[in-house]
Amino acid sequence: MNRADIMRLFIVISESYPIFDVSEENVERHLKYLRDIPFDVALQNVDKHVPTSRFYPGIAEIRGQFDAQAARQRELEETRVYLDERKESRKQATLPPSGWRDAIIARLRGN
Repeated sequence: MNRADIMRLFIVISESYPIFDVSEENVERHLKYLRDIPFDVALQNVDKHVPTSRFYPGIAEIRGQFDAQAARQRELEETRVYLDERKESRKQATLPPSGWRDAIIARLRGN
């Protein structure tokens, strides 16, 4: 997020919490810790927070579980790639020739 996003977020927060500090120092502090968070994620977290708490959201609530969500998103993408590779391999797979199993068993038995 950038400074303009922080200000837009502060407007949303101060509408529900009139005592919320919108000072320049608070903007700088929030910008320091929320710079890597997309605005829409922060806004969603604030929207979830407002109906459940009578206290304004702190930086931790605004961040929410962004780091965990980002890690989960990466894991989901890696899983999708892996499953796509498996799907392609399955298309190329063939059954073993007939009699293959019996020939292996015969060799193991020494026949």
